[in-house]
Amino acid sequence: MRQLVVIGNGMVGHRLVEAVRDRDSAGAWHVVVLGEEPRPAYDRVALSSYFDGTTEEGLRLPDLTTRDGVELRLGDPAVAIDRAGRTVRTAGGDVVGYDALVLATGSSAFVPPVPGHDLPGCHVYRTIDDLDAITAAARTATTGVVIGGGLLGLEAANALRLLGVEPHVVELAPWLMPAQVDEGGGALLGHLVAETGVAVHAGAGVSRLVPGDDGRVAHVRIGDGEAAEEIAAQIVVFAVGIRPRDQLAREAGLELGPRGGVAVDASCRTSDPAVYAVGECASIEGAVYGLLAPGNAMAEVAADRLLGGSATFPGADTSTKLKLLGVDVASFGDAHARTAGALEVVLNDAPGRRYAKLVVSDDAGTLLGGVLVGDAAAYASLRPLVGHRLPGDPLDLIAPGRGDGGVGVGALPDEAQVCSCHAVTKGAITAAIADGATDVPALKTCTKAGTGCGSCLPMLKTLLAESGVEQSTALCEHFPQSRAELMQIVLATGITGFTELITRYGRGRGCDVCKPAVASILATQGGHILDGEQAALQDTNDRFLANLQRNGTYSVVPRIPGGEITPDKLVVIGEVARDFGLYTKITGAQRIDMFGARVEQLPAIWRRLVDAGFESGHAYGKALRAVKSCVGTTWCRYGVQDSVGLAIELELRYRGLRAPHKIKAGVSGCARECAEARGKDVGVIATENGWNLYVGGNGGFRPRHADLLVSDVDHDTLIRYIDRFLMFYIRTADRLQRTAAWIEAMDGGLDHVRAVVVDDSLGIAGDLEAAMARHVTGYADEWRGVLDDPDKLARFVSFANAPDTPDPTISFETEREQPVPAGPVTLGLPTTRTHHAEV
Repeated sequence: MRQLVVIGNGMVGHRLVEAVRDRDSAGAWHVVVLGEEPRPAYDRVALSSYFDGTTEEGLRLPDLTTRDGVELRLGDPAVAIDRAGRTVRTAGGDVVGYDALVLATGSSAFVPPVPGHDLPGCHVYRTIDDLDAITAAARTATTGVVIGGGLLGLEAANALRLLGVEPHVVELAPWLMPAQVDEGGGALLGHLVAETGVAVHAGAGVSRLVPGDDGRVAHVRIGDGEAAEEIAAQIVVFAVGIRPRDQLAREAGLELGPRGGVAVDASCRTSDPAVYAVGECASIEGAVYGLLAPGNAMAEVAADRLLGGSATFPGADTSTKLKLLGVDVASFGDAHARTAGALEVVLNDAPGRRYAKLVVSDDAGTLLGGVLVGDAAAYASLRPLVGHRLPGDPLDLIAPGRGDGGVGVGALPDEAQVCSCHAVTKGAITAAIADGATDVPALKTCTKAGTGCGSCLPMLKTLLAESGVEQSTALCEHFPQSRAELMQIVLATGITGFTELITRYGRGRGCDVCKPAVASILATQGGHILDGEQAALQDTNDRFLANLQRNGTYSVVPRIPGGEITPDKLVVIGEVARDFGLYTKITGAQRIDMFGARVEQLPAIWRRLVDAGFESGHAYGKALRAVKSCVGTTWCRYGVQDSVGLAIELELRYRGLRAPHKIKAGVSGCARECAEARGKDVGVIATENGWNLYVGGNGGFRPRHADLLVSDVDHDTLIRYIDRFLMFYIRTADRLQRTAAWIEAMDGGLDHVRAVVVDDSLGIAGDLEAAMARHVTGYADEWRGVLDDPDKLARFVSFANAPDTPDPTISFETEREQPVPAGPVTLGLPTTRTHHAEV
């Protein structure tokens, strides 16, 4: 086996290793990765989300060490290359041999040599450590200056704003983002950015940084002479540009590019045939690219060559789409019309706060590039069309009211690149759809499309629809409406029963899909879920208000709000478990689960618990499960708010709230996040100024961190926004759709949720709050509701025709001093027993 050494553990180095492992089915290469940072590779494209609450763990890329034949060495960078001996020496003194070497050392931030550039208080914006340093400095700062008004500079300005620091941006060019947008787009961008509270100084150069009495930076001087101006600043962030990290290559005698970087040919091979270079450190065809898409393309080429292929660099796609300070910006292809004979088609709609420009060939028939500012919705359909013939008048594609306002997916040839981050073509995506990928997650898995910047996700949905595999919104064959539509019907008509609903709006007798879904909808309007015909609609768990286990017994989970419980109540749980011979386990939601209860035992168990002050924990229902908490300021020396008190308040407020899927919540008393709130559907994290609210997280089949909805809100505002969010979710989500999937599937995603919940863009906030208030005042414990109703109690028997006979198929054995189901583990539910409702 040969050894491949990769110097650099950034995104492109990581992609190279993935590509080698994907292709190397024979195990020809053992891969050693030498990383400079002490942490595994993380998503630098999403680095700014660190200030929105994304953790270092949340930014991490997939673990390379889970792949066979990959050795990852962190915090020990390479310091020298011996090309003759084919070895690499690390800072720790290790010597690592190689048969092939790949340089993926990336770039460093360029800091212009203006006087004072090295004063304390000056930072760059490249790594997590840089962001940690900026965060620490912001605690004592009021004003900050970002030098550089490009993409990274505006991200840095937004970071300062989120940290509570007044940001200024100084850009030497006459407009912001000069590399991506033209003068017209830059003018609108500057106006929109200024509206967010960022002071923009365009066409201005920094002449010096002035220290204060403490020796730290205190002012930034722009201009010279009488026109000079000074901006007070306690933080300065340089975001002027990058420089390829080519020192190792230089010292090893490798050929360099005309403007730095390791010179490589179209195969990404350097002047030494055993050495490759990829990403920002490489100079390919005399150019250095600071974007992910060209770097990934180089990684794919190098991996192919290492496995005996003949791939060549296809050229750089420098397209980009992003939202900066809330402003949509997109640039693609020849955005500056540098192609000979190129024509520009411009829509400059200042009152409408949008700018669009298409660059076309001299016959106006081929799209060459474009710029979009303020509204970048057309990017997904326009960018893949670059280099191809237009379907009609280019103005129709950007001007409202002309044509169809966009490019039909049928106009794209198969070779059109839909995902620029991973160079995935329309043809590759349609082939994957034909092979059975019938939704966006499946397309992500098999093609990697949509796993980079995410700008191609709308096109993936369109391709699915055009391929005839768009999912129907009908709840099932008995109801042509979606769950959200049925919810609105129930709200508008006041229907209280399944029979009336299916008679008026559906057909047939219903099924195991629509019955529980309708039961959940009806439960949101009040009443016990086992009242009348609703009892027959429930699935097994809701039918018996407990979770069915593999041996036909049930588990009982009493509510323990916020995880707080008195010793007396602990004793009661212990006594109940002992007296009924139940298996006990502390759950991850800070509750105690008791397993092994026979169906006829449930009411007796509930009676003991209810008399002791417990109530149903709804572990069986599509409802709020629990609100996990840390100990907050009550005990913890790091806590900044009372997380336990808030968790208890939230759990008691939303207990029994029926929803399309289960809801989990968490409250952490500080940023240390001991309650793991960002892994919940609703997560709250305390700050010194109030509370940050996160939504859409889960720890389910596809774990996902929640996203920041609002920050530093007071208690009453927090409760109001959670009320709105949960009720909006309940009314509009599909059957069995978690909050994460609901947000991802929604047009506008989190931005739309924020507009509805925070800004009341639909004018329904009052109605959502009133609906939640009705739930809170109308709540009643479901266990007690059964105990107080003889008709409901009669349901809790194993056999309707022999109510006093326990199920003889249930047996136990002892393991670790506790009862567990006897016999081998089998998958699925028991098939030999018959429940009361089916006899």
